[in-house]
Amino acid sequence: MRTKTKLLLIGGSILVVLVLLIIRNKTAMNAPTQTSSITTAYSVSVVTVTKQSLDERISVVGTINAFNDVTVVSETQGRVVKVNVEVGDVVKAGSVLVEVDSELKDAAFKVAQVSYEKARKDLARYEALFKEHSIPDSQIEQARWTYQTAEAQFVVARRQLSDTRITTPISGVVTARFVNVGVMVMGAPQATQIANVVDLSRLKAKVNVAEHDVFQLHSGDQVDISSDVYPNVTFAGTIFSVSSKGDDSHTYPVEVVVKDPHRQLKAGMFAQVTFRPKPSGPMLLVPRQAIVGSMQNPKLFIVKDNIAVLHSVVTAKEIGTQVAIAGGLNEGDSVVVDGQNNLTDNVTVVVRQQ
Repeated sequence: MRTKTKLLLIGGSILVVLVLLIIRNKTAMNAPTQTSSITTAYSVSVVTVTKQSLDERISVVGTINAFNDVTVVSETQGRVVKVNVEVGDVVKAGSVLVEVDSELKDAAFKVAQVSYEKARKDLARYEALFKEHSIPDSQIEQARWTYQTAEAQFVVARRQLSDTRITTPISGVVTARFVNVGVMVMGAPQATQIANVVDLSRLKAKVNVAEHDVFQLHSGDQVDISSDVYPNVTFAGTIFSVSSKGDDSHTYPVEVVVKDPHRQLKAGMFAQVTFRPKPSGPMLLVPRQAIVGSMQNPKLFIVKDNIAVLHSVVTAKEIGTQVAIAGGLNEGDSVVVDGQNNLTDNVTVVVRQQ
């Protein structure tokens, strides 16, 4: 009996110890779960959204060009007998740059002129006789055809003779001359280049403007132009044209007429062109760093009662380091600008004091 009693006591003691170990282990296993259930509050920095008036100036780099730049070509075939200009000469529209041998064309013109005058006089006589019913219809018709043919030949001969005196269609400065005396020139379709004439009385700047800015520009708008050559001088300008077709880079060519009364600028110079679109009024602005993700699907975190809520917004444009918001945001909202990379929607945050 004593042996059984001892065995029972020992077994009961072991059972009690095992139960206590099981309870202890269960408590230890539950402890991490309880600890992990504690909510973590992330530290963030915020800014308050306000409406601001925008400085919407658009500045791009372009190139100064002559308002009119013409390469004069030959419309006749022959040998150059006289050159009337040198590079740098100032010429007026219609001035003769080069003269081509015209002896044969002058003779052909005189023949055509004589034939034309004879046909014109003959037609006048036949018309008078026809009114008196002295000649048949066939004869007056033949006289009219002869006159029309002679007139056409006269016009062709006159033009061919005129083409031997190669003129400039615009006034300007001769910037290049491609022929000398004795050179054979050709007409169309392999027309020989004679000279280049540039009209520097007016200049224009050519620039490419991004698609999100070009819709603010209109012909006649005032523009400021500057050049590194004259760092303290600002030239006035006016938008001449805005292209309706963009290039592969989604930029649109814009031409600006430059006012340069003292002829300080030259074609080929770089220029800084600053457009001044009409202000669109105050807009909601947030720092670019507040935007989560891309500008194609912009979102940001708005903090209210220490809870960060992820909102989708509609952006209007980027202005430097700022983004104008067109929808999804209200004035006075607190927007996270630092620490948002660790956040998820509806997470608890602690706002750092700035």
